[in-house]
Amino acid sequence: MSNTIDFINKEKENIGKVYTDITYAISEISPFLDESFLKKRKYYSKLPILKEYMDMINDEEYASKNKKFSFFRKDDTISNLNKYKQNNLEAFNQFQNCSKCSCLNCIKECNFESCSGCRSNSYIKSCDKNKLNVRFHSNFILDLTNNNTGKASKYKVLATLESCDINRLYIALENIYDSNDKFILYYYPGISNDDFGEITDEEEFNLIVETYEQS
Repeated sequence: MSNTIDFINKEKENIGKVYTDITYAISEISPFLDESFLKKRKYYSKLPILKEYMDMINDEEYASKNKKFSFFRKDDTISNLNKYKQNNLEAFNQFQNCSKCSCLNCIKECNFESCSGCRSNSYIKSCDKNKLNVRFHSNFILDLTNNNTGKASKYKVLATLESCDINRLYIALENIYDSNDKFILYYYPGISNDDFGEITDEEEFNLIVETYEQS
């Protein structure tokens, strides 16, 4: 029983905070955004999944605290809750990212890709609401060949940056095996393959580096 209550308390502390942050954000921005625009937010469309889980948590908490003569009964509360989360794993991962995304409480109907450009396990770390934003990623790995050395290696994506005014994407990469091997390139995501390009304009390059480093 104590294990069940401990699990429920941890879920209420962690997932409960995410739920509170998201529902509070929706209530705060709803008066300022057209519903058609609000529906494009990933956390808005998938909120029923999170609400159902919180209802399950509350029901299980009540049941656990009011069980009588349950010493010899199998308590499958934890497995049931974990199963629900596992069946909706992508949504739960996204909720965690949405709760810390710059778009969460934003009321500007901007021209950034925002949620439509959001990969799984990513969120916008910073945004000037006008020209540039920086998106952070988890578990975004690319197999690339270094044009300078000719060696193929794995690179983790540190961030992607979007320039709204000139409609360009940039990508910051770091070699998994050599942290000194880093690049910031033009980024052209494709359906089957991604393309990259060297930034030759020094002023543009410096702006992107500065924006990334300050994010």
